[in-house]
Amino acid sequence: MGLTSPGGGARRHVASLDDEAETSEEDLWFLPGPDAEEEDAPPGAPPLPYATRTHLFDLKIWHQAQGDLSGELARLTQIFGELDARLREGPEGLRHRLALREITDLSWWTGDRLPQDRLGLWVALRIGSTSETEQALGQAGWAFRRLTAGPPDAQDLAAFLERPTAETEVSQMGADAGAIADLRELLANGVALHPVTQAAVLFHAWRMIGAPHSRDIEAAILAARHGASMSRRPGQGALFLPLSATGPTAFRGAGDPARKLAAWIAGAEQATLGALLQLERLAVWKSATLRVVGDLSGRTAARLVEVFAAWPMVAAPLAEAETGASRAAVQRNLDLLTERGLIREITGQGRYRVWTATT
Repeated sequence: MGLTSPGGGARRHVASLDDEAETSEEDLWFLPGPDAEEEDAPPGAPPLPYATRTHLFDLKIWHQAQGDLSGELARLTQIFGELDARLREGPEGLRHRLALREITDLSWWTGDRLPQDRLGLWVALRIGSTSETEQALGQAGWAFRRLTAGPPDAQDLAAFLERPTAETEVSQMGADAGAIADLRELLANGVALHPVTQAAVLFHAWRMIGAPHSRDIEAAILAARHGASMSRRPGQGALFLPLSATGPTAFRGAGDPARKLAAWIAGAEQATLGALLQLERLAVWKSATLRVVGDLSGRTAARLVEVFAAWPMVAAPLAEAETGASRAAVQRNLDLLTERGLIREITGQGRYRVWTATT
């Protein structure tokens, strides 16, 4: 029987260690990955190559694109300035009228396709909702409030978007707690950009990180309100930059920032011109209507024309308050204006009726 020497086991162990030292790294796939501190890898990362972190929006590229489009940007600023001045001198109802059209056209881009009359009834009287349109009208109501009143988005993004701030509320609603913080940081880093360019960045950023069920309309309203910060007197004239009144051109920009910004400026220019044309048509309607009602006795009819020029949807109580006339005089003149085709009733009901100008 052969016997081994006392040191034989030790020699065999040393030899096995030498064999392991010569084993290639590819054969050691089952071992832990590199040390996180030495390789700057995130904790728990697998032993695989990972991409370096980069910013989703390189604001230097957006700044360069803005410089290349300075002429187009200047033209849009001038057109918006004209709209801002007209709204600053006109009644508050003009802003409501433009906001209703903006949201109506925006709803076609989001797929909700809300008629303007139906949206107006919901905003004014909270009627006309069904189970199929409840969510869409709820979002449209939020959009109308944000386009016609309230502080701009930059003051408090969470409040503007009606998002919870407490961590417990965030977890209960399932919202991304970091999305608003990321958007706030992006806005702060882009302070040197023109408000129109900032609005484009906000729009595309929120469409990427916002809640899927509402990010499209929220992104558009965020951008519209932010774009209006280029006003000489913010909050006194145009509260939002029109973006969708003539189609979703502004939202269809794709590719690099230069293409996105070019589409954004072109779409905003078309929509702003559309808003100016709407105000012009309303002024023509008002002038022609005043001539048509010149044969009517009293001042109620002329005062009603002023009311319909200022407000997109008019109910009898509003007409009474604005004209100072009695209920009987208001109702009689509403019937006369309807008979002459100057206004039309849009509810089709016998009670709680609402009229709008036939512009």
